[in-house]
Amino acid sequence: MTGIVALYIFMLAAFTGYEVIAKVPVILHTPLMSGSNFVHGIVLVGAMVALGGAHTPLEKTIGVIGVLLAAGNAVGGYVVTERMLEMFKSTGNRAGKSTGKGTH
Repeated sequence: MTGIVALYIFMLAAFTGYEVIAKVPVILHTPLMSGSNFVHGIVLVGAMVALGGAHTPLEKTIGVIGVLLAAGNAVGGYVVTERMLEMFKSTGNRAGKSTGKGTH
């Protein structure tokens, strides 16, 4: 695959992804974030496979950067999802304790 074809596929995927995500209702953003965290894990595995096939120092450097960015993206996605889910809990239940009033 030539560089121009790869760039074209990347630009098409970025545009399609933006258009799909822009149409998602606000109520579905939390489940969508949880699902996208799974995809970020796959990206991390792909970056590690690419790093494993690297031979030159430049390829290895780009591979390490890719692994670090993918890992940060996956971890950050879980942190954001956890914070978003925390907003839906009642105030007395945020510390993990029940309020005793029957609300959860």
